[in-house]
Amino acid sequence: MLTLKDTYPLYLGSRAEIPNTDLAVIDKYTGETATRVAKADAETIGRAMDACVDAADAMAGLASFERKKALRHCVDRFRERRDELALALCIEAGKPIKDSEGEVTRLIETFEIAMEECTRISGEVFSMDITERAKGYRGYTRRVPVGPCSFITPFNFPLNLVAHKVAPAIAAGCPFVLKPASATPVGALIIGEILAETDLPEGAFSILPCSSKDAEQLVTDERFRMLSFTGSDTVGTKLARQAGMKRITLELGGKPPAWWTAGWTWTTA
Repeated sequence: MLTLKDTYPLYLGSRAEIPNTDLAVIDKYTGETATRVAKADAETIGRAMDACVDAADAMAGLASFERKKALRHCVDRFRERRDELALALCIEAGKPIKDSEGEVTRLIETFEIAMEECTRISGEVFSMDITERAKGYRGYTRRVPVGPCSFITPFNFPLNLVAHKVAPAIAAGCPFVLKPASATPVGALIIGEILAETDLPEGAFSILPCSSKDAEQLVTDERFRMLSFTGSDTVGTKLARQAGMKRITLELGGKPPAWWTAGWTWTTA
């Protein structure tokens, strides 16, 4: 019979570490502690950020087939561990088993799509002969990884919303540090366990359950080139102000980020 492990490590620089078991994950059906998880402090987050920055060149240098191989391994292992992932969702998020199985399917599909896109990330060649002087001229564009990324995900879809950030980052060749929701970190840590089985460069990823206060450096550090956050509009607005010049994607209250940046407002019934 499948059960959660007694403890789960965090992942720092692509490696499992268990410096403590300070974070209790509550079974949403019984109200009792289901498992305990390692919790990162500010110093640990700093080490993970250093490792992420150091891994940027190695990740950017991966060939498309190498990124595809890593994602394919994840897809295969998610299928093998489908029941375990669904159980973790049931316990930590309180979802019915059918809904949990559906979210695991979405996790797999998201990684499959990213796997396919690995070989399509190219550029464009276009003609520039719009004047007589430019006859025979051609231009081209080339897509390159944005660089180190920080990701913050919410409690309600702890597999699917992690997948929506992690899989595209790997497909594009970007190292990342992920802060999963403290209430539902187990699914993200199982993803980390599977990523650690791949040949991704050392430091390519870190998955760190931690406090929001300690995670602020993931938002403000100028070495990180992109921040992706899913959560409330209140927190998203605050993070956008703290993020500086880095690229930001915000999914706030289920609304597209373009609505927020255009100054739209909305109400809920």
